[in-house]
Amino acid sequence: MKILFIGGTGIISSACTNLAIQKNIELYHLNRGSSSSIRPIQAGVNQITTDVRNFEQTASLLDGLEFDAVVDWISFVPEHLENNLKLFKGKAKQFILISSASAYQTPPLSMPVTEETPLDNPYWEYSRNKIDCEKFLKENASNYGMKYTVVRPSHTYDKTLLPFDEGYTVIDRMLKGKPVVVLGDGSSIWTLTHHKDFAVGLVGLLGNAKAMDETFHITSSEWISWDRIFMLVGRAFDVEPELVHIPSEVIASYLPELGAGLLGDKMHSMLFDNSKIKAVVPEFECKIPFEEGVKEVAAWYKSGKANTTIDEKLNEAFDQMIEKVLNVRK
Repeated sequence: MKILFIGGTGIISSACTNLAIQKNIELYHLNRGSSSSIRPIQAGVNQITTDVRNFEQTASLLDGLEFDAVVDWISFVPEHLENNLKLFKGKAKQFILISSASAYQTPPLSMPVTEETPLDNPYWEYSRNKIDCEKFLKENASNYGMKYTVVRPSHTYDKTLLPFDEGYTVIDRMLKGKPVVVLGDGSSIWTLTHHKDFAVGLVGLLGNAKAMDETFHITSSEWISWDRIFMLVGRAFDVEPELVHIPSEVIASYLPELGAGLLGDKMHSMLFDNSKIKAVVPEFECKIPFEEGVKEVAAWYKSGKANTTIDEKLNEAFDQMIEKVLNVRK
C-alpha cells in the first residue's frame, strides 16, 4: 500500500508511522520538517517538506502522486479539511480524518460510549470544530472521489505526555511534598491509551474495505479513576502524592486557560466500547496498561531530556485553591 500522513511526527502519528514502516507500507510524510528528534522516526519514510496550508506549493509537490489512503492528523476546522480534500482530489482512494472522542455528547447520557453516541460538546470549541470537520467530510468526500474514515482518539500518550494539562509543575509539587490538585472528588473515570496500542488500530484501517465510509474510536478499555491516575504517576516518580480534591468549576475559575478542556472533557467519566474497531481490526488489543506506560513517562522526565520548567504562576494558583478549600473544610 502507498499511504500519506499529513503530519506524522506527533505523539500519536509517530507510533503509527513506525508500525506502518514495520509492516512494509510505502509511507509518505507531508509536513514542514521542523519537528525535533524527541520521537525518532524509523528509516524508510518518504518526506515531502511543505506547509500544507500553502495550497499552490503543496499541489506542485504532489503532482503525479497517488495514494491508497491519506491520513489527516492536522485539520482542526473545516477550512483546513477543505484545503486538504482539494489537494488530494483524484489522488486518494481513502481519506482518514483524525477527529476526537471529546466530540461525543458531554456528559454522555449513557455509557459505555459507542460510535452511535450523539456528538455534542457545549463546553469546548475544539470539540465543536472537530464535529464540524466530521460533518464536512461525510457530506463532501464523494465529491472529491474518495471514501472517508473518521477516527476518534481519546487521551493518547507517549513518554513525553503527562496525563494532566498542568505538566511538570504537578510533578515538582509531588517531589517537594506539596499537595496536588485533583479534579472533582477523584472518582470520575478516565481512559488513557498508549500510542503504540492506538497505532495497531489505525494502521489496521488503512486500505481496509470494512473501514470505508465508517467511523471508529480507538481507545484503551482500561477504566481508571483520577485518584488512581495521580497515585500511579506519583509512584512512578517514587513518591506518594498528597491529593486535594477541588471541584472542576473552581479549578477552571482559577485557571481559565485550561477551563474549556477541563469542563468539556476531563471532568466527565468516559468509558468506551471498542467492539467496532476490534471487529474490523481483529489484531487490535491494548496491551500496555497505564501502570506500565507511566513508567516510560517517568523515565523520560528523569533522563534530563524533558522540559522540567516550573510555572510559578500555576504554583501560586494551586496554593490559593488548596488554601481556600482546606479553610472551608475546617
